[in-house]
Amino acid sequence: MSNSSSLQTPGASAPGTDSRPPVARRALRDEVYSALFDRILDGSAPAGSSMSIDALARDLNVSPTPVREALVQLEHTGLVTRVALKGYRVAPQLTGEQLRELFEMRMIVEMAAVERAASSWEALLPRLRAAHARHVRTADRVRALRTRRDDADAAGAAPEDFEDLREYMAADRDFHRVILEAAGNRYLLQTSESLSAHVQRLRQTVDHGELDLDEALAEHAAVLTAFESGDPEQMRYALRIHLEAVADRVHGDD
Repeated sequence: MSNSSSLQTPGASAPGTDSRPPVARRALRDEVYSALFDRILDGSAPAGSSMSIDALARDLNVSPTPVREALVQLEHTGLVTRVALKGYRVAPQLTGEQLRELFEMRMIVEMAAVERAASSWEALLPRLRAAHARHVRTADRVRALRTRRDDADAAGAAPEDFEDLREYMAADRDFHRVILEAAGNRYLLQTSESLSAHVQRLRQTVDHGELDLDEALAEHAAVLTAFESGDPEQMRYALRIHLEAVADRVHGDD
């Protein structure tokens, strides 16, 4: 989705009005949320920058209502903050201490999930295999993106956009989501979704999503192999090793 593309749909209300049915309004809010989320991740809305409701509504060709609702959602994830008399701004990057807390909480949530999901490993295995296959395919596109970007830099051309990298990060997240959904606990899943917004922003805005690509694929493959074994201890071990490795790679670049 382009950052400047219109989100107006046929038959929708003009900017400044909002007479759509509730389902249509919710769908539009989700589209606006995705557009703003992408801007934060790809760096076009850098830390500290203003997120003006009126300006964003004009840019996206929607009414202020879905923009306001999307910003409230983003505030709940911690990606934007609301400042009195100044409106919304993109939140600063996490501090070293916040990073440690983030990955500590991620470890708690995902290890609890794998503990619960282990008993249904046969049922989740097809989805986990499919998620890993998608991760591999998107990784190939990111490698091609990296080559194109290097060539563009050498030629003095503008860099590529981040669409392929966003898809790669989504595939990475979906691999973990298969295990979280199999755990059968909505609150584990909700907590993980909130944490993943910060993890994605951290990895994508500083290119960690590219730099640890080979390591992440190998670690996911090990997690998949552990689930294929049907041994809960191997599942827990493989996932813990992966989460610790991701945290170590991020902390190593602080």
